[in-house]
Amino acid sequence: QVQLVESGGGLVQPGGSLRLSCAASGRTFNSSPMAWFRQAPGKEREFVAAISWGGGRTSYADSVKGRFTISRDNTKKLVYLQMSNLKPEDTAIYYCGATSRTYSIISTPTGLSNYAYWGQGTQVTVSS
Repeated sequence: QVQLVESGGGLVQPGGSLRLSCAASGRTFNSSPMAWFRQAPGKEREFVAAISWGGGRTSYADSVKGRFTISRDNTKKLVYLQMSNLKPEDTAIYYCGATSRTYSIISTPTGLSNYAYWGQGTQVTVSS
């Protein structure tokens, strides 16, 4: 079992930056790829970024590539999403996800169904 708690969301102007954090508890965190997904009103939850459990590989959605950076600290059981040059279309609830299956040290699953554990989400609003 993994419990996840996101924080760091808020209101930011276009072009601004935010850093989201996801605090994890549970024995399997250090062997789980981690990911950020987001869900805007009226839309399905979509992939944003993923990081392998070793931390050496990352994947990004095309819409955020070059603007967002995912990272993790396995000693502290934290996952981060650094977001820069934010746009109004980035407005959504951001969720942290963890897997329940075993993956290779370099795997970065991007599909929603790969993730069994979710936090409660943190709201990000980009508006002037």
